[in-house]
Amino acid sequence: MNAEKRRQIFERLRAENPTPTTELHYSSPFELLIAVILSAQATDRSVNKVTAKLFKRASTPQEILALGEDGLKEYIKSIGLFNSKAKHIVAACRILVERYAGEVPSDRSALESLPGVGRKTANVILNTAFGHPTIAVDTHIFRVANRTGLARGKTVLEVERRLLKTVPKEFRHDAHHWLILHGRYTCTARKPHCSACVIEDLCEYRDKRYD
Repeated sequence: MNAEKRRQIFERLRAENPTPTTELHYSSPFELLIAVILSAQATDRSVNKVTAKLFKRASTPQEILALGEDGLKEYIKSIGLFNSKAKHIVAACRILVERYAGEVPSDRSALESLPGVGRKTANVILNTAFGHPTIAVDTHIFRVANRTGLARGKTVLEVERRLLKTVPKEFRHDAHHWLILHGRYTCTARKPHCSACVIEDLCEYRDKRYD
């Protein structure tokens, strides 16, 4: 895919949604961190349902620690892998309190040192909470990037690096959200909605669906 086509794709995505953001509900970098950890193999809707109650009771690392692992599980037990997530969250909160005065760091290596936080989660936090031009490649973005021809790659890291190299600078901050939302609602896994797609004529996918 050439540079001009890439630019047109992001211009159209921006025209359709000028201020994209995460669908996770949060009011602080810490709440976003907890929501993203919980969202692994879970829908944003299910996470929002859980955090609506959790954050009323505990919305800081100190409050989560006071709640304890068993107390936290009571709030998140409807989420998949809740046992391991509770363990990671409590351990991460302890580190935040002991090393970072209860604040979420805006440094990648510091974020990735937290239990339950990998590269994708760190990218989400850096982008959404701190405004860094990172691109967190999840299953939706991996699919859209490969399917459209924006950035083909066999691994999420390969796709991430190609996106960071080829997405025009002015679109880089919001690219993550545009692509994830496009994959979630239009360029879906089983049946892409090509007839309703704003970038259909620019997309290089060979098996487009119009029914």
